[in-house]
Amino acid sequence: MGGGPASIYLIEQPDASVAAPDTSLQRDYKRHWTPVHLDFIVENLDAAVEQVVSVGAVQEGGIKSFDWGILATMSDPFGNGFCLMAFAEGGYDHAE
Repeated sequence: MGGGPASIYLIEQPDASVAAPDTSLQRDYKRHWTPVHLDFIVENLDAAVEQVVSVGAVQEGGIKSFDWGILATMSDPFGNGFCLMAFAEGGYDHAE
């Protein structure tokens, strides 16, 4: 969806679906993933991680690389999961 200054991607992923390529990790919607999950697209992932951590967010693991870009899984001070993403050239359209 486009509108205003930000693009919004609505991607449905069912419970128990594979969470990331090349893993056996499944979505369970009990913790990090929720039926409505926010991913924030940023220009500089390292700087964005540093900024949100400075205001109370927690990084949950290392930065992960994909064909479409890089991703950091985070949680806010209340434990709600969200992701910070930086697209590679072509973004999701680049993914196979």
